[in-house]
Amino acid sequence: MAKDQRNVEAITSMEEDFAKWYTDICLKAELVDYASVKGFMILRPYGYAIWENIQRIMDGMFKKTGHVNVAMPVLIPESLLKKEGELVEGFAPEVAWVTHGGSDKLEERLAFRPTSETMFCDHWSHILHSWRELPMLYNQWCSVIRWEKTTRPFLRSREFWWQEGHTIHETAEEAMAETEQQLNCYADFCRDALAMPVVKGRKTDKEKFAGAEATYTIECMMKDRKALQSGTSHYFGDKFSRAYDVTFTGRDNKLQYPFQTSWGSTTRLIGAVIMTHSDNNGLVLPPAIAPIQVVVLPIAQHKPGVLDAAAALRDRLEAMGLRVKMDDSDQSAGWKFAQYEMKGVPLRVEIGPKDMEKEQCCIARRDTGEKTFVPLNELESTVEQLLKDVHDNLYDMAARNLEDNTFDMTSWEEVKEMAQGKGGFARTKWCGSLECELAMKEKAGVSSRCMPLKQSGTTGKCVVCGKECTTDIYWGVAY
Repeated sequence: MAKDQRNVEAITSMEEDFAKWYTDICLKAELVDYASVKGFMILRPYGYAIWENIQRIMDGMFKKTGHVNVAMPVLIPESLLKKEGELVEGFAPEVAWVTHGGSDKLEERLAFRPTSETMFCDHWSHILHSWRELPMLYNQWCSVIRWEKTTRPFLRSREFWWQEGHTIHETAEEAMAETEQQLNCYADFCRDALAMPVVKGRKTDKEKFAGAEATYTIECMMKDRKALQSGTSHYFGDKFSRAYDVTFTGRDNKLQYPFQTSWGSTTRLIGAVIMTHSDNNGLVLPPAIAPIQVVVLPIAQHKPGVLDAAAALRDRLEAMGLRVKMDDSDQSAGWKFAQYEMKGVPLRVEIGPKDMEKEQCCIARRDTGEKTFVPLNELESTVEQLLKDVHDNLYDMAARNLEDNTFDMTSWEEVKEMAQGKGGFARTKWCGSLECELAMKEKAGVSSRCMPLKQSGTTGKCVVCGKECTTDIYWGVAY
């Protein structure tokens, strides 16, 4: 098969320079462009279509558990932001401020939201009255601004798109159940929509969200064996409620403070998909989020009947509810093959005069490159199965990468050797002290990723100080 290599050659191989490979795919697959403001990204139509599919699936999952969408203002008064000390201290270096309205200086600075806990609490302080109104299960889809020093498409930019869930509950037990439920929601989404395995765990006190009592995370391993935090769920207790005077009349007719959670995931998930599944030929997308799930290419389309045959295949696939494109442009077949390979389209369906004679079409998989000749009367059932096979294969490959590069280690020297070599996750014992956590960063060059929810229950020695302890923890180099 002739193949146009122009686009492929424009991608740096991941073996040569993983960071450049990643950026090349973001640009060459037309996901993003750089904006005129440093650190800001333009999400191009193909990239936004991926985000729309993520939104659609995730939003459906949230609604099934009773959450409703709201919209909060983008600007936060400085006095409001400062009410909860840990939050403002944690975000202070990243906050962007508005100081003027038109030509007039504002009496009070306004912060572009880095996150919206303060606005939700202020709102709840006005509208919450009785225990009968609880729980309040809110979510919003928006962008936030954090003035990052170093930026990279999807992974870290000064403005990014996300969803942020914010809920308040009558009891601590209900809030903790919500925190766990949403962590599991993210893990299920990564497995079922993104074909990504995750490690579910709790962050250390050093790494938890500013102002939270506990932060839970899903950690993913990329192809370069670095970690990517891909979603977090936070339990706040009643700390924010007290700071913002959010109260309700309880069942005993006394004023009480509700218990709060927040949870969020971002366009960073697109970066995670790129670094988990893609290859040196371009993007590889799981079918659930692919803007185009099947592309139909007429071969020798100038010959009689070919365009009609291709259009018939397109119509049948669209009738299945799939996202389908037929490319009948005058570009060469080789150009089209390279183009849709670059864009990560899961399946490519080809039909030409010889196929028409044999009443068949050819289907090529993006993940393996495998081609299959399929009788036309088996099109629907074959495509349905192949899309499932693509998802399952992507998940299995990512799961093997995670399993094969997670190592049980007993000394920080071992962890350092791994981190400076091939990379991966180190699973060790940890005594729980901040001193030992900081020492791992200084000595071994890794950060704590999480304490996995599935603990082994065994006793061992802390990887730094040698103290007897039972806590399992993951370490790694992270984005």
